[in-house]
Amino acid sequence: MNISFEGKVALVTGAASGLGLATAKAFAESGASVALADWSEDAARAAADELSSRGHKAIGIRCDVADDAEVEGMVSRTLETFGRLDAAYNNAGVQNVLAETADTAREDYDRVMGVNLRGVWSCMKFELQQMRKQGSGAIVNCSSLGGLVGGAERGIYHAAKHGVLGFTKSAALEYGARGIRVNAICPGLIWTPMVDRMVADGQGDALKAMEASIPLRRVGRPEEIANAVLWLCSDAASYVTGQSISVDGGFVMR
Repeated sequence: MNISFEGKVALVTGAASGLGLATAKAFAESGASVALADWSEDAARAAADELSSRGHKAIGIRCDVADDAEVEGMVSRTLETFGRLDAAYNNAGVQNVLAETADTAREDYDRVMGVNLRGVWSCMKFELQQMRKQGSGAIVNCSSLGGLVGGAERGIYHAAKHGVLGFTKSAALEYGARGIRVNAICPGLIWTPMVDRMVADGQGDALKAMEASIPLRRVGRPEEIANAVLWLCSDAASYVTGQSISVDGGFVMR
């Protein structure tokens, strides 16, 4: 992708695998200094070390986005290392335990909402504090096609992802006049460790049915999400804010 982030700093959560890792690599390859955050410190550092070995500027940070103190520390560490923050991809997320609404456990509700919704809010809170000082920046929040449609036995996950879109639109209204853009990406079915776990958990038939319902008739690649995130964070999207961009092979057109 021919977009340059030379001299810029990017922060990616959930960066040790899947969409986060693909996006962190794309930022680095486009010239950005990158902070890779993940709940697994070892995995975050390994991913950052791999980028550093290829000549990129990268650091790995342990961060549970459900913990406000760790999120504040993640942003502080990024600033201490690189001095500024130009782009952030709030990607960290978890799946819910499949269950109908009447059978959902409160503990699972709290777990999923803590990461997928409160985690996005917390990341934006501390990222925006720095971007507000700079008078510039771009944030992309990871929602999902689940932020646009319902899903049987996935109510907690879908509710959280719907909430991400509300936060995105509200923050875009608050900070647009201050040089900061906030958008959301809505990935469809993408080959990630999360999808691998669906197969391992016996949801292979459901996965095949989902693939058959995609107009492009295939599962997406993490790099296709990364390309969209980089575009949204770049000057090429300088007049785009408050939007939810579906990258889903056309699934939500139905």
